[in-house]
Amino acid sequence: MMNGKVGEAVEEFHCNNSFGDLKILDAKKSAAAHRKHETSRKESEDESRLPALEAAYTGILRHLGEDTDREGLLRTPLRAAKAIQFFTKGYHETVDDILNNAVFDEDHDEMVIVKDIDMFSLCEHHLVPFFGKVHIGYIPNKKVVGLSKLARIVEIFSRRLQVQERLTKQIAMGISEALQPKGVAVVVEASHMCMVMRGVQKLNSRTMTSTMLGAYLEDPKTRDEFLTFAMRA
Repeated sequence: MMNGKVGEAVEEFHCNNSFGDLKILDAKKSAAAHRKHETSRKESEDESRLPALEAAYTGILRHLGEDTDREGLLRTPLRAAKAIQFFTKGYHETVDDILNNAVFDEDHDEMVIVKDIDMFSLCEHHLVPFFGKVHIGYIPNKKVVGLSKLARIVEIFSRRLQVQERLTKQIAMGISEALQPKGVAVVVEASHMCMVMRGVQKLNSRTMTSTMLGAYLEDPKTRDEFLTFAMRA
């Protein structure tokens, strides 16, 4: 659940006909400010950084006591460098980039749910994977988005160094900014390798997080309807 200050900010993201022009402008400014602070990384920058990353992985392997000249490890630093860039490729894109005019005027005001979106990310604390499913619901406010774009928004934010709580909120806020809907709901359920491969080593543990905005936050019946559909097997 969200505190009062966050709730007030959310209300500005959900502008409808009952709000004045000033609040609509404030919402657009808030969205622009949010996007401005996102880190954007160009592919050309990735290419230029490969040698440094490769050297760093070579150093890590040597400090682990490995012989980096043996056949199996000769190209491992380069492969690892390219892999970490792929795992964090979400830094290349913003929500505006991937929507690409795929927001459409539509007189539809009933709930839209896309569930079981596969998600893979890296825990920023240990740089090991966490992965699972994302369930998204939104209530259109005269605008809908191409369904595949919801999965792309998940990809943008999950392909970064993350914590699950922030990932869940970023997905919800990204959809809210793009569509200005009456409500957005996001539930993420994931397994964290930092709890499976190390630490407490609990193989069957799963973490669930949610972010509810607008109607989903304010109306328990709307929230329950989403959760009923989203969590149904």
